[in-house]
Amino acid sequence: MRLAGLALASTLIAAPAFAADPVEGEWLTQGGSGKVRIAPCAGKPDRLCGLITWLRDPGAAKARDTSNPEPGLRSRPLIGLPMIRDFRKAAPGRWTGGKIYDPGSGKTYDSKISINPNVTLKVEGCVLVVCQAQTCRRG
Repeated sequence: MRLAGLALASTLIAAPAFAADPVEGEWLTQGGSGKVRIAPCAGKPDRLCGLITWLRDPGAAKARDTSNPEPGLRSRPLIGLPMIRDFRKAAPGRWTGGKIYDPGSGKTYDSKISINPNVTLKVEGCVLVVCQAQTCRRG
């Protein structure tokens, strides 16, 4: 029994690690006002989500989601706030079908994200057929 346990443990240790998708990691927003960490969603490893991890404003630690359309969410802190959610992989470095939340306006937009050839992150938010893109860099 002990030998079987050692064999299983060595198999697990020797298993190849899965490489993270290039969009995963910490990204500085286009204007440099904050950072978002993109990683698999909790409970949904096939989807990507992102949380605000840092804001340039020194008062950000106390900043709240005051523009949220849901009154019960207006007191939540901006640091740790889910900003992007539910992106599905379209190809390596390209994710679609997600939502992006703008805490400044309290609005949520359909979105897609992709890696540019210069290893920056293109984030597109769309309303109907009108899309606006921002470029983020590794933070």
